[in-house]
Amino acid sequence: MIVRRIALNGWRNYDFEAFDFSPNTNVIRGQNAQGKTNLLEAVYMLAAGRSFRSRFDRELVGFGFSSAEILADIEAHGREQTIRILLTPGRRKQITVNSVKKTASELAGTITAVLFCPEDLAIVREGASVRRKMLDNAISQLRPGYAAALTEYNRLYEQKSAILRDYREKPSLLYTLDDFSERMCRLSARLIRYRAAFASRLDEAAEPIHREFSGGSDELRLFYRTVSTVENPFASEREIYYAVCDHQESHRKAELESGQCLTGAHKDDLEIVINGKSARTFASQSQKRTAALSIKLAEREIHLQETGEYPVLLLDDVLSELDARRQEFVLNRIGGGQTLITCCEDDGIARRTGAKVITISGGKAAN
Repeated sequence: MIVRRIALNGWRNYDFEAFDFSPNTNVIRGQNAQGKTNLLEAVYMLAAGRSFRSRFDRELVGFGFSSAEILADIEAHGREQTIRILLTPGRRKQITVNSVKKTASELAGTITAVLFCPEDLAIVREGASVRRKMLDNAISQLRPGYAAALTEYNRLYEQKSAILRDYREKPSLLYTLDDFSERMCRLSARLIRYRAAFASRLDEAAEPIHREFSGGSDELRLFYRTVSTVENPFASEREIYYAVCDHQESHRKAELESGQCLTGAHKDDLEIVINGKSARTFASQSQKRTAALSIKLAEREIHLQETGEYPVLLLDDVLSELDARRQEFVLNRIGGGQTLITCCEDDGIARRTGAKVITISGGKAAN
């Protein structure tokens, strides 16, 4: 999968600028705060239909502009297509593929991308919500049905949370509580099966990558965790549904007392273990960085298995944090697909990879 050309109009700090990419490795260099990550963010939006940094689209519109536009020519699944995304504050996001209107969930799979940025260390370092988000982002690109189910689940979660928060002042809200709980259980079963399957594949793909990456000194394992009543997350959706319902029933009183949703897929986690111990608790910073990047490289391999094509790989200021041996390992792993690497100085990356170099200064291509 390849982004051949992208044009940005009113996007972040870009007034209007267009970039032509190599189908192989591209090094995007420039000093801090010049727009390197903003460019990667625009490419990521082509795949995910949303930003990886901002929750609200209005934050993506440049100062003095009424809207932001991304226009890109891509090649994926043996077809050349044009994606246009228009963001106007106060209006619904407009997405077209070859002039055909799409929703963000319908955009999923048109082109796929795997991103690694310094903040992704949180995959290992932070709490379960970060790892769920990583799983959700990855699966949504490969399974549009998952993205739709997740959107509906999140909507139900917000509504049920509001009921649990407000029912003491408005007791009539309790009449709808069980309905919301049942629908969340049903969707939880679907999400759990998707996540368990993906987590298993991620564990299988990440282990050998991490073994080589760490020089054979560490063993990485990934374990999917969900509510305690689900003994087998690979069981049928029906079986998982009944198990989640059992958990819901046993926690109904606790939910009413706490005012919080205590049952469902929003409680899931991906446990990351290095040498038999929790990576979050016991791993060093270097081990955490190696594990997080191994997981992302494994995600890239799963995309290849699923689609027959490598996703676009986006590496945002990652190599500067690695020693020479680990840098060389990453650069040797990224062949076969399109990669965009941001850095302040290319430090010989272009020479070692034959990359195209794009220099950015003040939201403009400087070369």
